[in-house]
Amino acid sequence: MPKHDLIEWVDSKIDDLSDWHQVIFDLGETAWREYRSCDWYVDLLRAQGFDVEQGSAGMPTAFCAEWRNGDGPTIAGYAEYDAVPGNCQAADTRQRPRDGLSVHAGGHTDPHSALGISALGGFLAAKAMMQRHDIKGRLKFFGEPAEKVRGSKPVHAARGYYDDLDAAISFHPFYMLPLCNTTRWDTHCGVAYAMIYSFECDAPQTWLGQASENDSPIAAAHASARAPGANDALLQMYQTSKSLKEHMVAAGCGWSMNECILTAGQATADNLPAQLAQIQYVMRVPTIEMAERITGVLDQNATAAASISHCGWRRDWVSKSRHGLANHALAQATYDNLGLVGAPKFNHGGALEKAREIQRNLGLEPMDEPYLAETEKLISPQQAEIELRRELPEWQQHFTSDDYTEYCWHAPTVRLYVARPTLASPQAGYKYPAWAMNALGGIRETIEPMIGCAAKTVGCTILDLLTSPELLQTAIDEFEERTGGGIGGGNWQPPLCDYEPPIHFRWPEYVTTERGHDWWIPK
Repeated sequence: MPKHDLIEWVDSKIDDLSDWHQVIFDLGETAWREYRSCDWYVDLLRAQGFDVEQGSAGMPTAFCAEWRNGDGPTIAGYAEYDAVPGNCQAADTRQRPRDGLSVHAGGHTDPHSALGISALGGFLAAKAMMQRHDIKGRLKFFGEPAEKVRGSKPVHAARGYYDDLDAAISFHPFYMLPLCNTTRWDTHCGVAYAMIYSFECDAPQTWLGQASENDSPIAAAHASARAPGANDALLQMYQTSKSLKEHMVAAGCGWSMNECILTAGQATADNLPAQLAQIQYVMRVPTIEMAERITGVLDQNATAAASISHCGWRRDWVSKSRHGLANHALAQATYDNLGLVGAPKFNHGGALEKAREIQRNLGLEPMDEPYLAETEKLISPQQAEIELRRELPEWQQHFTSDDYTEYCWHAPTVRLYVARPTLASPQAGYKYPAWAMNALGGIRETIEPMIGCAAKTVGCTILDLLTSPELLQTAIDEFEERTGGGIGGGNWQPPLCDYEPPIHFRWPEYVTTERGHDWWIPK
């Protein structure tokens, strides 16, 4: 009965959930700068009766919300709400940025806007059922910023925020086959390291002994040979790391490393070298050992780049995130609830018409069933595991990365996937432009089926964990077996985070000036 009531509750609130999603989607705030999005969640959760710590673990755009109905298990979940710079797509069937912004502004791609609202809907639905049916327990709902750089969860974990959990539920919109309408089984996400290398030319006057070779009152005279400086160091670092990439980790294990150049104090005049330049690397690898090996190579590259450019250098951590840990008991229970709810349906009603409109705007013939067939089907976690393993070497235990894995080492954790709206290719080899996928994640009619399905599944799983002591104990027993005794056990991996939250860097953000509210790169 409580599950039936919960499903009806989500159906009755779907308009609210969809309205809320539009707010977060339209804000489109990026990593470590999700101020308005965080405020929105905090205000709503407080209005719903949660006690909320804003700025948890020293992160201004993070929060920790709690609600209790007597003594009982503590079940956790979270919202993410960071967008991606340079992906400012409106919730529209044609390519255009959101009103008043340029294409360079932030936008939701995965979309984290719907990730957060779906999880929130599940927790609010569970809360309503706990009140209606007097179900005892405690809900703990986190605001997790900066997931795109694997930001907040390693910090929350290291500060002890997950140590009192009995179980955790992680939801993500489907993003790759076969992980569509299922839960992860054995092969969970891997390790992610992210760091910023800063190069600083703080003594340009000593380049080639210039301080003693001329009597100019200016530290770097116009006619003097100029120190290479920070920009040259960054360029050397970038090129060297690219050229040596194949020597960092052997091919064939699904690892990746991406970089982005941050802006800092490089705007100079006259004959002065750039004083400061920064580059960020994010690596996704199966194991901690691989991440440490790559970091060692990058450190060597930084040393070499700095030495030939007359700079000093330092490395600041953005993230050190652990790999995931399976929990079959919780994965199966969550998948069973997904089966109860049923896969989302896209090929009908408003969602169908919006998809066809996108196809027409792309010059394509609208399809009778424009959505990928897999988005309306369930696949068991066991079968998804078999299909996923076909692409991986036998030794590899982890694949891709996402920092939900931090929860896995503190409590039994499930990774749930529900299909996001995804268009089927009209012909072999055709690839839709990125804006179309991003738009589908924002258009109300197309994203609602996913939000409703995920919220119901999350909510039903919370009810199971609160009302079935046998299920919860089985999940906990499995967690303790896999970790060799739970937190601190012989096989337990402690948090890797040994750094302060990297909130003070020049992360891309929205700014308010006399010109109004705009992205930091003006229109």
